[in-house]
Amino acid sequence: MTRQAITLIGGGLVGALLARLLARRGFAVEVFEKRPDPRLAGFVGGRSINLALAERGLQALRTAGLADDVLQRAVMMRGRMVHPLQGDSSLQRYGVDDSEVIWSVSRGSLNMLLLDAAEAAGARFHFGHALADADLDARRITLSDESGTQRQHDAAVLIGADGAGSALRAAMDSYRPLGIRVEPLGHGYKELEIPPGSGAERFAIEPNALHIWPRGGYMCIALPNTEGSFTVTLFLPAHGPHPSFDTLADAAAANDFFLQDFPDLLPLIPCFADDYDGHSVGSLSTLYLDHWHIDGRALLVGDAAHAIVPFHGQGMNCGFEDTVTLADLLADTQRDTADTFAQFQRIRKPNADAIAAMALENYIEMRDSVADPRYLAKRELGAQLAARAPAHFMARYRMVTFTQLPYAYAYERGRAQDVLLDQLLRSASHAGDVPLDAAVSALQATLPPLPPLHHG
Repeated sequence: MTRQAITLIGGGLVGALLARLLARRGFAVEVFEKRPDPRLAGFVGGRSINLALAERGLQALRTAGLADDVLQRAVMMRGRMVHPLQGDSSLQRYGVDDSEVIWSVSRGSLNMLLLDAAEAAGARFHFGHALADADLDARRITLSDESGTQRQHDAAVLIGADGAGSALRAAMDSYRPLGIRVEPLGHGYKELEIPPGSGAERFAIEPNALHIWPRGGYMCIALPNTEGSFTVTLFLPAHGPHPSFDTLADAAAANDFFLQDFPDLLPLIPCFADDYDGHSVGSLSTLYLDHWHIDGRALLVGDAAHAIVPFHGQGMNCGFEDTVTLADLLADTQRDTADTFAQFQRIRKPNADAIAAMALENYIEMRDSVADPRYLAKRELGAQLAARAPAHFMARYRMVTFTQLPYAYAYERGRAQDVLLDQLLRSASHAGDVPLDAAVSALQATLPPLPPLHHG
């Protein structure tokens, strides 16, 4: 039985996975993507080259029958390898052991795998077709191809997975204001590359880690790629006094800055000048909407509804989680589409708002706190509490990254745990100065047990 026809705008990661999930459930799915087919034209960059895949995203891929295929193309990252300006680098594990890791995946290869999988399930893709207009009253859209030729398409149920710059969101907002709020971070980013080695050692630095060079108000990170390279991202204030992208206008100025602030990283980037001058500065913002849908006619998912900054590595994972929730709701034939879309927003918006807040907080943690003694003391005490009373304490990062507990729950529970850690360390400089039995008693008296953990 073929269910109703669904039109998707956007064939990126979220659009392609949603197309796969819906087509497998019997929906007639057509996807319009403004870019050319990356499997034919090559992947068009401009956005982050690799992404962090965690439990939520993996669970969505399991639901789609694709997790094993994706993991074969990914590199495991056990934790943050912190490179201070002075002193030795050190690994801060994300989880308790190798059962709790995240994975570095190539955006381009993942997108192509998802496109193949969606087509295999029966979804139809139309590449090189940009949304030019959406007549929501007539339930019809106008599409424009590369030559400017326009065509009409009936779209009774329209879903926008077309990213932070969503054309469907703009069309919906002009029809009925969505309450759009964009909060720029004020920081930008630029991507560089550590190439693979030529000998037996393909990786120039530890491959199974996300590398961070924290420097206070700015930082560099590096994620591994399967062929041995690392994608390096420099995060800096966009404007203002040194250092900012204003004051580092070209590779010559940036080279002097790296010699002083990232002296161990610069020699690993042999094409530094070409990378720096050849790559534009990307912008970082958080997107909030009051309304994600217009009754049962049009809905926004993923970055089109709730784009966040990348510092928790959860943007893709959050979008993938959207797809499973939405596919489950749409498959429920007891409710109409307007009710489905409203329920989707009720379930997902509090969680999207929570991960947006946590991603902003994590930027400060990554660039400042990872080298801060107070942060390290709280982290160590938290680890001790988690070991002694796992039913009552789990670090917020682990809740977000390695379970499927709702983001909103992880956010609130993390705040409550943080208050408790501050109280326990009020008169202590080190975790070892806190009597652990008393700390466990205080924890159990203060906070209820954690709910059952949804691991995949």
